Amino acid sequence: MNCLGNIIWLIVAGFWQALSWFFVGILWSITIVGIPIGRQCFKLARLSLCPFGKEVAHGPKDHVILNLLWLIFGGLELALAFLVHGLALCVTIIGIPFGLQCFKQARLALFPFGASVR
Repeated sequence: MNCLGNIIWLIVAGFWQALSWFFVGILWSITIVGIPIGRQCFKLARLSLCPFGKEVAHGPKDHVILNLLWLIFGGLELALAFLVHGLALCVTIIGIPFGLQCFKQARLALFPFGASVR
């Protein structure tokens, strides 16, 4: 079921969300200081391509400064976009699982540092 969910996800929302993570990662990687943040964006772009069957655990709040910088310079816009996309998908019963994945991505877009994918 996870494979079918990931295939439908890729068509419905995954490609665009991964593309947005990738674009923001490239913008962060332009500067030397932003390379660690860009690398995290690329990891989350890979998660956006196939999120079904994966769980995100939010660990200790060690990366407060990075999360704050991220929130100011890109995270809020991504989170709002993912939230709106998730609400649009939750309009239909079939789209609810995909909307929930969008909400998972929105939470990651707010605080990506300190999160691990299992």
